[in-house]
Amino acid sequence: MTDLKDLLVMRRILLAIILAAGVMYVILHCNLWRTNGYWLPSTDTERKGQLIACALKANVSAFLKVNTLYPFLCLNNFLDVSELHGSHRIELPYGIKKAEKYFQLALSRLQSCGLFREVDSSSSCKKCVVVGNGGVLRNKSLGETIDSYDVVIRMNNGPVVGYEEDVGRRTTFRLFYPESVFSDPIHYDPNTTAVLVVFKPHDLKWLWDLLSGQRLIRTNAFWKKPALQMIYKSSQIRILDPAITRRTAYDWLHLPSKFSKLEKPKHPTTGLIAIAFAFNICSDVHLAGFKYNFSDRNSSLHYYGNDTMSLMIQNGYHDIAAEQKFLKELMDRNIVVNLTEE
Repeated sequence: MTDLKDLLVMRRILLAIILAAGVMYVILHCNLWRTNGYWLPSTDTERKGQLIACALKANVSAFLKVNTLYPFLCLNNFLDVSELHGSHRIELPYGIKKAEKYFQLALSRLQSCGLFREVDSSSSCKKCVVVGNGGVLRNKSLGETIDSYDVVIRMNNGPVVGYEEDVGRRTTFRLFYPESVFSDPIHYDPNTTAVLVVFKPHDLKWLWDLLSGQRLIRTNAFWKKPALQMIYKSSQIRILDPAITRRTAYDWLHLPSKFSKLEKPKHPTTGLIAIAFAFNICSDVHLAGFKYNFSDRNSSLHYYGNDTMSLMIQNGYHDIAAEQKFLKELMDRNIVVNLTEE
């Protein structure tokens, strides 16, 4: 009888150990997914399965300090995601602190926070090209090559219409801010996802106003007049997670987090943010149009228009020399391929 009781006790102890081990496995498994950047709250059904399945090479991840983040904020969990990334402790431009209500308003006007359209999601290993606006693209006839990539990422108001031979026709993603987005419908592309890079609360209010049909009255909060109409449909617009911009500024460029009142705060260019964005959705990243000629102030700044390099040299809000040095290191380490390297 005693042996039977001992056997029952041993079974109970063994069962308790198995249950405890199961609980520990679940906890450790969840923590692992949280820390590697792929964890998403369970309510977020739209984002699951859209992150790249092809891991970046070890040397790329180590150098870029990349833990893949889902790039866009979603209304139903942006507060949870921001807390996970530490953005809830940081004010704009690289966090959401004190601007939560503006993010909520802007996100409430968007119809989706999905990454790729269903027809584009057949392959999870994307080969991407980030097309800068540099004058080096002129007369290179790279349009067909650029269009051959799975994903084409552009930024600001770099036009395609009229420049197809040099820059291609396709645009998968276009990063912008209110002062740099197209306002002329001639540039509308139904296949483009337009990605807002937020720098100030007014950027979010501007988006909410335009998508709500409100007339934009105050424009003095912008460094130049923003677009007064939105040519993209709300279903095409996304908001970039500030954590990606923050990584670009601090981990890549090592910009200071605080500036004196006498200094102009420096931020990454939209081009470098676009490259950081690319590494979160692409398994292979190539570049075009990111080379500038600093020795000639009169050389073309962009592949379009008449602006010269003198305008870029005078810009106090970007550290162009630091960005060019960083991009050179990316190329020297074979992390990216530059199609317009000369």
